[in-house]
Order: sequence, then C-alpha cells, then structure tokens
Amino acid sequence: SYPLFLGALIVLAAGITCLQVAANPYVTVLGKPETASSRLNLTQAFNSLGTFLAPFFGGLLILSSAPKTADQIRAMAPDAALAYRLHEAATVKMPYVGLGIALVLLAVAIGTFKLPKIEHAQHKVGEKVNDSIWKHPNLIFGAIAIFVYVGAEVSIGSFLVNYFAQPEIGGLTEKVAASFVAFYWGGAMVGRFIGSALLQKMKTGGLLGICAVCAAGLVAISMLTSGHFAMYSIILVGLFNSIMFPSIFTLGVAELGPLTGDGSGIMIMAIVGGAIIPVAQGWIADHIGIHHAFFLPVICYVYILFFALSGSKPNSERYAKA
Repeated sequence: SYPLFLGALIVLAAGITCLQVAANPYVTVLGKPETASSRLNLTQAFNSLGTFLAPFFGGLLILSSAPKTADQIRAMAPDAALAYRLHEAATVKMPYVGLGIALVLLAVAIGTFKLPKIEHAQHKVGEKVNDSIWKHPNLIFGAIAIFVYVGAEVSIGSFLVNYFAQPEIGGLTEKVAASFVAFYWGGAMVGRFIGSALLQKMKTGGLLGICAVCAAGLVAISMLTSGHFAMYSIILVGLFNSIMFPSIFTLGVAELGPLTGDGSGIMIMAIVGGAIIPVAQGWIADHIGIHHAFFLPVICYVYILFFALSGSKPNSERYAKA
C-alpha cells in the first residue's frame, strides 16, 4: 500500500540521517586534522558515485521497457488500466527487497569490524562536558552554510529540466533535458575525487572559497546569458559544488572535541535547507520567471564564501591573541 511504502521511505531516510551523523565525524577525526576534509571528500565521492549510477540501474530494474503514456492509459479499459498500474507498481518490489538484503549484509559486515576508538572526540552518556556547542561560532556558521549549500544544490538540480526546456535556453524535451541533469550530478562526483587530492596540499577554507566564487559566477553567467552557453555554465556548477559539503562539515566540527557527535547532529539537521530553499526559488520563479530566479542560489554561494574566509575559523584562531 502507498502509506506502507511512504512509511518505509521515512524509516530509510531516518536511517541514512543517523548514518551521516555517526560516519561523517568519525571520518573527520580519524587521522590528522589537516587532512580531514580530504578524507571526507574521498568518502563522499563514493556517495556521489552511487547518486550518479543509481538512476541508470533503477531505470533498468524498475522502469518498463515500453511505458505507456498517460493518453494510452486513459484509452484502456478500466480493468486493463488497473492491471497495468498494479504491474508497474509491482516492479519496485524485488529491487527494494534486494536493496534491503544488501543493506542488512553490509550492516552485519560493519558490525564485525573492529573500528578504532577516538577517545578525545566522544563522551559517555551522562558524562558532564565543560563546554557547549553554542560556544563554537564555526559550528553555528557551518550549520547555516550546510543549510544554504544543500538548498542551492538541490534548487539548481530540481529546476534544470524545466530550465533547459525554456525556448531561450535549450528548448529541450523533458526526456532529453533529464539526460543533461546527470552531468550536473556527475560533476559533483568527479569534483570530489579531484578535491580529495587537492586538499592534501591546499587549505580547506581557501579551496572552499574558490569553489564558492566559481559557483556563484557560473550561476550569474547562466542568468545573464541564453542558449547553450547558459545551459553548460549551470551544469558546470555541479563540479564546484562537489567539495562544499565535506569541507563545510569538517570546518564546522573542528575543535569540538567530545562535542563532535553533538555538532555533527546540528550539521546534518541543517540539510533541511534542501527542502526549504527550492520551495522559495519556486515561488520566486512563479513571479519573475525561472531564468532569473537563480539569483537565490547566488546569495547562498556568497554566504558560503563568507564562511570559507571568516566564519569557519575555530576558537583557537578566532580568539588568538595578537
């Protein structure tokens, strides 16, 4: 039933959230602080690899080889239409069952691993910690940065099909436009592998600032131009989005010590920006048009530039004596 399916998706989303809260800070503190962003970018690159490949495998396993159009379904007899819809709905069962079994096996495998304990970055339940997450401005600014980053990334990705369909941009059909969206998300995957290598040599804040400027510039160029130039400039934003989440995360939880887990929860909670900012951009697009509604992601990237240059400073730098 639909309620059961929807409930299962909510459980799945909650589980992924818990995984992010636990895994991201663990990768961050598992090694030298100077290369924390590099490690998290590498792990997140495989996340992006899954995001890039999953739609292709999902299409092969779930979508019908010859799906009927809405007009064809309306032309069918009621019993035949019902049977067709039930058959289409049933195609998701086995792929999801297989995915569930794979996740259970993965959980068992991870449970058997003896992962090293990071004593300085955890505290036991009931243990008093002489500190507060609210005393770390880099965490607060970082949570806002995660909010606007995810919001900007999802906003752009969500509007690309409609954007490319605009006569002055690409005039593409939905099917053709959707194929170009894969390059936007694929750019994030490629960029994280490249970023992981660059962050071995560069400071995280510096590279994050460069990417924020490039992303804001590309969106602005797309807004001010038309045709294929506007198309490819907005697609290229995905490449510069790539290192933002891991970099913002590691800068935000820097020097939290035993509060690292609590700070991670705040950072992951800020992902809700991906549900709020796209709605705001949609409202703007309804009033001024989709082409110029992209000024909202530009504002988001400007804030990320502020975080990279100033807001990300941990307390040891922020309150250092001259």
